[in-house]
Amino acid sequence: MKGYVINIEEAAKENNDFRRVLYTAKNSQLVLMSLKAGEEIGMEMHTLDQFFRVEKGEGKAVIDGVEHEIRDGSAIVVPARNNHNIINTGSQEMKLYTIYSPPNHRDGVIHATKEIAEADDEHFDGETTE
Repeated sequence: MKGYVINIEEAAKENNDFRRVLYTAKNSQLVLMSLKAGEEIGMEMHTLDQFFRVEKGEGKAVIDGVEHEIRDGSAIVVPARNNHNIINTGSQEMKLYTIYSPPNHRDGVIHATKEIAEADDEHFDGETTE
């Protein structure tokens, strides 16, 4: 396989896992996420750039203490070394995807819930999808 092609809107809306790594290249990684009503990713900071796109739901993005309302169609860019959080403030699941550049997680990892993700100390190990 060379590259990765998917209907990302459909895939994001169908995903029920907190985190599901779809594809890992040398310099970027595509990951689906689903946040339950009232759930949040949790404040975090990376040494890499991160992009989020909300396909369904509503909430807020917090980047270095600044809150932004987000909903279907919102795009969020978080530069490296910025504290950030995505919070689902709606009554339904928030469906989104994120692109890490460079990769952040082990290729193919699936965390069904946030609790499982927090208990797993996995990180990108240099292995790519292809």
